[in-house]
Amino acid sequence: MTTVLNVSPERFVSTPSVDRITQRAQRYLDSGYSVHLRGPAGVGKTTLALHLAHLRRQPIFLIIGDDEFKTSDLIGNKSGYTRKKLVDNYIHTVLKVEDEMKHNWTDSRLTLACKEGFTLVYDEFNRSRPEVNNVLLSVLEEKMLVLPPNQNQSEYVQVDPKFRMIFTSNSEEWTGVHATQDALLDRVVTIGMGEPDIKTEQEIVIRKTGVNPIKAEFIVKLVRAFRKRVEKEHSKYCGLRSALIIAKVCHDHDVPLDGKDSHFSDICTDILISRSNLSTEESMQQLNEVIEEFFSGEKFSTFDVQLTEGIK
Repeated sequence: MTTVLNVSPERFVSTPSVDRITQRAQRYLDSGYSVHLRGPAGVGKTTLALHLAHLRRQPIFLIIGDDEFKTSDLIGNKSGYTRKKLVDNYIHTVLKVEDEMKHNWTDSRLTLACKEGFTLVYDEFNRSRPEVNNVLLSVLEEKMLVLPPNQNQSEYVQVDPKFRMIFTSNSEEWTGVHATQDALLDRVVTIGMGEPDIKTEQEIVIRKTGVNPIKAEFIVKLVRAFRKRVEKEHSKYCGLRSALIIAKVCHDHDVPLDGKDSHFSDICTDILISRSNLSTEESMQQLNEVIEEFFSGEKFSTFDVQLTEGIK
């Protein structure tokens, strides 16, 4: 049975930069267009997509792209049979038997959303093969969903005017994704999402981990400084998830933000080294230099005494 998704709006973090993207996307959705959020991993595309869906005040379905998807995973499929047998022996010398067998059809999320006017979030849609998504072309342009021939239902579904789709995708250079057909991109409004600004990252870390603002800012800037050193080319992910993990683990286990504390150093090593474009040895050297720089007092010489007290 397909169920709608419940979203918790209180977990969404609003900052001026996030609000601006939200307003842009809402404008297009309100005008009848579907929206495509594109950007590197970890910038909050899925979170924003679900938030936008919640703002529409319509039930939400979620689909996550998959290379194994078939068109039937979007629209539905035949599932089993219904058999009807009628035996008429009203006249004892005459036996009449009617035996009828029909395919059962089960709607999938796209078909249900089109019929009922729901909001469909298609997360990482370019992980599905392009030919699977061809069924969306008529849905987005002609507002018509075409179904396989079936004697039990119409082959065409008129899309409800309230129906909208919100797509998310990573860069096409990202492993495991497919090139997106131009015909589909031409039917949606694409909004590029870059790495959040420091203020936004800080607010997200505070809200989701419980650390104080000073520690949150410190961790965010430390992660950014390390990434700047180790990235030989433009990164395919942002450092928000790294900052969240470091902040939450330190907060949950009372690990002090201290460059001389082995537990803090181990956490930074485990979280950051695997995301580096350099060798393990080079990454370790860069991380040690960043930690030493951040705790030498030079990095935050413009901060007041409150910062130092907040880190300890």
